[in-house]
Amino acid sequence: MIIRLLAGAALGAMLSACATLENEPVATTLSAPQATGYFAAPSTLPFHAPDFTKLSDADFQPAIEQGIAIKRAEISAIADNPAPPTFDNTLVAMQRAGQVLARARAVFDQLVAANTNTVLDAADAALAPQLAALNDDTYLNARLFARVKAVYDARAAMSMTPEDAMLLETTYADFVHAGALLDAGQKERLKALNGRIAGLETEFGQKLTEATAARSPVFGTRAELAGLSEAQIQAAAALATKMGQPGKFALALINITQQPLLTSLTNRATRRALFEASINRTSSGDANDTTDLIEELAELRAQRAALLGLPDHATYAMYDRMVKEPAKAIAFMRDFVPALAATQQRERAMLEEMARADGINGALEPWDWSYYAEKVRKARYDIDQAAIRPYFEVWRTLEDGVFPAMTQFYGVMFQRRTDLPTYHPDMRVYTVFDKDGSELALFYFDPFARPNKRGGAWMGNFVDQSHLLGLKPVIHNTLNVTPPQPGEPALMTFDDVTTTFHEFGHAIHGMFADQRYPSLSGTSTARDFVEFPSQFHENLATIPAILNRYARHYQTGAPIPAELVAKLDAAAKFNQGLEFGETLTAALLDMEWHRRGAAAGRTEAEAFEAAALGGIGLDTRLIPPRYRSPYFRHIWSNGYSAGYYSYIWTEMLAHDAWDWIEQNGGPTRANGDHVRATFLGQGHTKDYGPMYRDYAGRDPAVEPMLRARGLAGGE
Repeated sequence: MIIRLLAGAALGAMLSACATLENEPVATTLSAPQATGYFAAPSTLPFHAPDFTKLSDADFQPAIEQGIAIKRAEISAIADNPAPPTFDNTLVAMQRAGQVLARARAVFDQLVAANTNTVLDAADAALAPQLAALNDDTYLNARLFARVKAVYDARAAMSMTPEDAMLLETTYADFVHAGALLDAGQKERLKALNGRIAGLETEFGQKLTEATAARSPVFGTRAELAGLSEAQIQAAAALATKMGQPGKFALALINITQQPLLTSLTNRATRRALFEASINRTSSGDANDTTDLIEELAELRAQRAALLGLPDHATYAMYDRMVKEPAKAIAFMRDFVPALAATQQRERAMLEEMARADGINGALEPWDWSYYAEKVRKARYDIDQAAIRPYFEVWRTLEDGVFPAMTQFYGVMFQRRTDLPTYHPDMRVYTVFDKDGSELALFYFDPFARPNKRGGAWMGNFVDQSHLLGLKPVIHNTLNVTPPQPGEPALMTFDDVTTTFHEFGHAIHGMFADQRYPSLSGTSTARDFVEFPSQFHENLATIPAILNRYARHYQTGAPIPAELVAKLDAAAKFNQGLEFGETLTAALLDMEWHRRGAAAGRTEAEAFEAAALGGIGLDTRLIPPRYRSPYFRHIWSNGYSAGYYSYIWTEMLAHDAWDWIEQNGGPTRANGDHVRATFLGQGHTKDYGPMYRDYAGRDPAVEPMLRARGLAGGE
């Protein structure tokens, strides 16, 4: 009340005196419940890394519920603080709040994604609405928002660092986005919507994980698996046995439409069975069917946007993005369609010619594209994926490839350690040292696929960097490389290699975090910026001096032949009809789902998807999107709703940024220092456009991406 009555100038003078104080007491825990259990205090291990030997699955739900209660009390104490609002007793206090919850969730969220079970899944489902309610209780707290707004309104008179100013701007924007300006009745409706949406998102993720494991197609004979290697056939036999069908062969699905094994399977009926199992995994009317979930999710998201006075969920989701407006993202993507359509037609003709040589005179089917693309690749470029894999062993790629690349570019060093526990025996842990020899970060690597690990690859933090909290980053990369059979090496495709460098691009982004506030630290950036550093670092995989270190035959130690590397480079632009086409159509499908207004009501998923894809101008029957709606995890449970375009936008940034490197002397230490100083170490302390201009001296251009994709000049 007193806050609202203070004159702006007087309040500003009072706030400006407090804006940058380091040690002002913050009374956030006076009335909070006392924390107990493992997560009550930071871990005593180096870097405060989690001690998995002291954790059981049953620990997490009560620990997180306790963390929720403590954070709720901390937030209430900030909101009810009788002292006039200052930057420190409001904004900084909020950054300090919730540490017990953050410690527990950082471990729990990774285990649910990478090593889950029924106990963790049940806890995840139970916690989702509680966490959504906590978020609402924070951002819809009128007393807390009044304090934030008082500080925000007085910002012109305050003395703040650029990071302080960004914290204030983003915090205020987050409150408004979360509904702080709504009236009491609207807030209650919003809370109900948020709770239901959170529950549906969690349920979707669980059903998809279960369906992807359960829908693996099973075959009765080895002959049906013709074209696969002996190791792949053995893995299929082992999976069938695990599924309760010994003597048969099961092909594990991964969470994309086109399955990698389609490139090798010579039996067309087997290819069709694998493709149809993939594309129908969550739309077959069984217990793991997700169509009802996504229909309701799309409807509720549109209703939430309308409640907030916005036209659609896409506008709601993009409020803090580098690309602010849905129309701008859609226009950016549609500009690729003419050149991509021409590429698809040209490549289709090549594939049909190859298929006719196999006696297929009818229409090419979607389960044929990858197979014949691989045959064309072999014929035109003499590239056989089976001949490439022996040169890329998982641990050598990481330790003799990724790590030396980072040393060359940034001066950082790595040392493996065996004294820290992990949640799975396949993992390795490394200390990362900065260029001056000081300890920079801790890094965990979890490379292999498991039935209880969700598909894809990702980076995350067990500990977020923050000078305020005195924390250094503890980071993990998770992949889904096919695990080796006992006694065999762990070999990767070149796509796996690229993914390894990509995910470490995220990791080094997090390792170079140098921020005071955890909410602005490291990779805490917008969806359409955070994938830029990761894609940028993919370029390091093929630097000759680096490639020759790690691309060595696992049996002979011989480096990958130069002619094979040249063929890989020549073939890089081939099959863009599928590789870029499936990504672009998935991104446009995402935007179509989320630019529907609330007035459109609920829609039937299959019909909506067909109409949306039909309007793109590409052959989406032959080349379907990378994810169909019922298994599009990114947009229904991974926080990428109205955001899948980010992969294309950030690819454009990455190609342009790497073009700058090539125009300025290549991957030198000086250029690495420039990368670190201008964007990789900045977190979200600047707006993204100015941050990029600091790096390149100009706005990004699309031409380097067009050249890299073979789409320049409308080819």
